Amino acid sequence: MYNPSSLYFLEQERHQMRLAAPVLSGYLLRKEARGTSSRQTVGNPPMVCQDPVVQNALYTGNVQAVKEIFSKGFPSDLVIQPQGGAMRWRANGKVRGLWSLTYEQELTTPLHITAGQGFTECLRHLLMRGARVDLAPGGTTALHEACEECQPECVKLLLQHGANPNATNEDGQMPLHVCTELDSLECAKHLLAFGALINGQSLDDNDTPLHVAARHSLPDHMELYLRHGAALNLQNEEGNTALNAACSQPQDCASLERYSRVCHMLVSAGADIHISDADKQTPLHMACKNAIPDVVDLLLKYKALVNEMDYGGDAPMHNILKAVAYKMDHEPERIVQALLNYGSIRVWPGALPKVLKYCCTSPRTIEVLFNAYDQFKIFFSLYHIIYTPRSLQHLARHRLRTFLEGRLHNVIPKLSLPTFLKNYLMLAFRDYMH
Repeated sequence: MYNPSSLYFLEQERHQMRLAAPVLSGYLLRKEARGTSSRQTVGNPPMVCQDPVVQNALYTGNVQAVKEIFSKGFPSDLVIQPQGGAMRWRANGKVRGLWSLTYEQELTTPLHITAGQGFTECLRHLLMRGARVDLAPGGTTALHEACEECQPECVKLLLQHGANPNATNEDGQMPLHVCTELDSLECAKHLLAFGALINGQSLDDNDTPLHVAARHSLPDHMELYLRHGAALNLQNEEGNTALNAACSQPQDCASLERYSRVCHMLVSAGADIHISDADKQTPLHMACKNAIPDVVDLLLKYKALVNEMDYGGDAPMHNILKAVAYKMDHEPERIVQALLNYGSIRVWPGALPKVLKYCCTSPRTIEVLFNAYDQFKIFFSLYHIIYTPRSLQHLARHRLRTFLEGRLHNVIPKLSLPTFLKNYLMLAFRDYMH
């Protein structure tokens, strides 16, 4: 008679036995294959191999060795279980409360290895030997692996042998969703040629391939997807369109040009610049938060709402002022200048000391902010505030800007004034204040 504790451990042991796969050496695996090849069916579970000889042949792309190992009668649907890698704590299934450090085991197959490494001849041999093209023991298919590693010839070969271009991996992503590198363009072309869904959404995030291309600033992918009819304004789980995704992605200075090009392509194709995400943030909010001057100029040109507030009560001006201190290389003063010229709310005078604290590393930002007022306060002490008079020229500018507020960018260029005066009216940087 079993007590509850005995039954628990018995069930745990049975569970471990069900999970255990037949681990065989290369020799035993060949013998097993010869003895059971006549009984194998398509639905039979693949066998697990830890033989280093087999793994070395696959990982080095040794065509001759692969052909010798995977000869007639030898199963091509092996599951490779590499040894080593990162270690983590794992609970012992037999003894409650006992933990041990074990290596993480990532299951893969000969197809995954050769496709990911770009060993086309090895991959072709395995496919000719009948390897199951959509086998995914580790949660991802060989086609995903080839796309992630930018191996277009392997992608084409897998598709020609029946790989599903819309199969999902363990993260709910289709192969097009993992084309995230510039060099994966040819992979994306092959996928679309074989019927990949251009508007297929990932299961977890509802991202489309267009979201992915926008987020990773892939202009050539973007052009390809738009030619194939990608939907511009589909929203993902967070409410982001492809344009929102592009604007919300932080980037370094080296990537700014690519991101700007992607946003220009989306807006020119008809992307809605007013769609907001779950936090009611528009593309302009996000472009200001990440300090992308060219994209801010683009959105303002297409009549983005300059004073729209998100759920946190922040307008685009608030977002850029918060980012000035750590986005100096992105020329944040250009964004502040553009927002003011398009009618943005100004900083409340009582908050100027706090703004000065955050923007002190950007003198030009302070210059353009103060030049938007007819007078400003300077704090000499906690108890003494004086109003400093401005020059007559500045007061005239302020009066004209107030009269034309929200229309400056349309009216000023049409005035018969010298260029330097037009620039002055548009708060051009002069590195001093009147």
